[in-house]
Amino acid sequence: MATIRTVCAHDCPDMCSLLAHVEDGRIVRIQGDPDHPFTAGFACGKVNRDMDLVYSPERLTTPLRRIGPKGSGSFEPITWEQALNEIVARWSGIIAESGPEAILGYAYSAHQGQINRGLTNGLFHALGTSRLLGGTVCDSCADAAWEATVGPIGGADPESVVESDLVISWGSDLHATNVHLWAKIEQARKRGVKLVAIDPRRTRTARAADFYLPIRIGTDSALALGVMHILVRDGLADRAYLAAHTLGFDQVERDVLPRFTPERTAEITGLPVADIERFAAMYGAARKSFMRIGFGMSRYVHGGQNLRTVALLPGVTGAYGRYGGGAIVATAASFDLNYNAVRKPSGPAVARTVNHLKLGEALLAAGDAPIRALFIAANNPAVTNPDTGKIRAGLAREDLFTVVHDPFMTATARYADIVLPAATYLETEDFYRSYGTYYMQYGQRVVAPLGEAWSNLRLTQTLAARMGVADPVFSMTPPEIMKELFRGADVKADPKTLLNGVAVSIAGRSGQQFRTPSGKLEFYSQALADQGLPPMPDWVAEPVAAYPLRLLTTPGYFQSHTAFSGVAFLREREGVPYAVLHPEDAASRGLTDGQAVRLHNGLGQVSLRLRVRDEVQPGVVLVPGQRPDEEAAGGTVNMLCADGYTDMGAGATYQSTWLEVSAARSIG
Repeated sequence: MATIRTVCAHDCPDMCSLLAHVEDGRIVRIQGDPDHPFTAGFACGKVNRDMDLVYSPERLTTPLRRIGPKGSGSFEPITWEQALNEIVARWSGIIAESGPEAILGYAYSAHQGQINRGLTNGLFHALGTSRLLGGTVCDSCADAAWEATVGPIGGADPESVVESDLVISWGSDLHATNVHLWAKIEQARKRGVKLVAIDPRRTRTARAADFYLPIRIGTDSALALGVMHILVRDGLADRAYLAAHTLGFDQVERDVLPRFTPERTAEITGLPVADIERFAAMYGAARKSFMRIGFGMSRYVHGGQNLRTVALLPGVTGAYGRYGGGAIVATAASFDLNYNAVRKPSGPAVARTVNHLKLGEALLAAGDAPIRALFIAANNPAVTNPDTGKIRAGLAREDLFTVVHDPFMTATARYADIVLPAATYLETEDFYRSYGTYYMQYGQRVVAPLGEAWSNLRLTQTLAARMGVADPVFSMTPPEIMKELFRGADVKADPKTLLNGVAVSIAGRSGQQFRTPSGKLEFYSQALADQGLPPMPDWVAEPVAAYPLRLLTTPGYFQSHTAFSGVAFLREREGVPYAVLHPEDAASRGLTDGQAVRLHNGLGQVSLRLRVRDEVQPGVVLVPGQRPDEEAAGGTVNMLCADGYTDMGAGATYQSTWLEVSAARSIG
């Protein structure tokens, strides 16, 4: 039996180092790498089943051509040669008639490899096609808020939490999306360190915490400002740190904090005054408080202000200045690699840009320059995008030539003209850098692709050759491409060491550095002021909603992404798609546990099974996980989410969705 070290490529901050055990060319076991300091010898319950993902009977194994109406899933097998000939002929004709911007192509986050994801996007950049502004359905608001506050740099090293004296999980369910950080936190808790969980849902993390604060959705900035108010009032602010390493706190202290008394903070957040006071006292007493900030709080109309304000809190106590203290949202910004060598090898400097969350609008746009061809890899926008009804209407255009490259027949793939079977990450070779730790690692291919599946890399390089794109990167091997990423890069790592499969960390033991224009933590941001945005942290109430209940979407424990939908065992573990209502809301609507319910607003409706639980507060509807149509009757919950913008980063506002819940006749 052979043991091959590789890397988990799922969209997750942990980026685990894995050991795959292979017998007779077939994966028989996957485990976490015991030699990796963060993975620490175990993998999550989802990745432990990734051999089932590779060998799922639902895998696509041959190219397909549509023979029925778009969306019907009616296809016939064709050869790769037929598929490639048709794609190249259609693309070449469209470019000749309408120019390259009539084509939009992209790869997204279902494969986190820098080569398999990056080079596909590099092909479309080189062709001069329209470009996707990716990340807006996920992290662009959080990134913009962090950058305006801390700068384009990663946050605290998650491994430093073992030296912390207080841990806060703020809007992050570590059991679902960051389980290896949870293991590190447990090490700290054995020393008596307390864990505080702040979340609108009583998650598994919240249930296991020492202190849980069930905050109202969208009020995180108010709680952070209320805590700052108490820290100042009680003499717990680190004045020396504030003077040396921050900008504008004096203005915030004078003009903002007086409005956030404990009483007003309680009124806004729904938290008792005593709990706010208790949390502030704990935070002020800690010297090395570590805060894990989740992306979810930024997926809200005022999400940038939410995350920015929370990210400022460690500056008040000086926690940012100490290893083991500070905050982390992500780490990717600290990897100063030569990404353009792969993502932008050539092509015009400027081209039409399509915001990811507005993909449906772009596909439906009337005018003289419509998008005539679409290519999608490693993404399922017909389920994951906001206003997915609009996405599907765009995908249903008969004059839109769509190609989807995926291991499975997704909801998006059912609208395609050509569907190409994609290799999973265990069937590819790639280089990875984490976005939740400071590790880089090269992942070897574990087994050959199933059936006729191709990797993104192979497909991209083949299409580049046929389309006449001659940049050298399109003919390089994965190790050669990785070396290009390091050419001239400001990252202290030896590519040769990485090619040997060794995980390399770029983390240091210093406190937080700041890459803002001032070089300091910016309580006052001139960059935001120049954009017409509030330069100081604050909280603003949302307008009165037309529906009484607010949607809260969270990752499922076994179905965090539709990438796991092909594993029957994980679908069964997650259970039927469901919505959670507080007992008071269920009783007032005459609804009971286990019945079929209809979630609806002006955008659409979805039928789910009801669970009546007090894990959410009154006025909230919780829907965990991203589930495909065949599991949830009537579509996906994102059909109910508008495609509006966050205040920063032009991101999606999933958590600013309002709706009603009523009885449904049946499900299925």
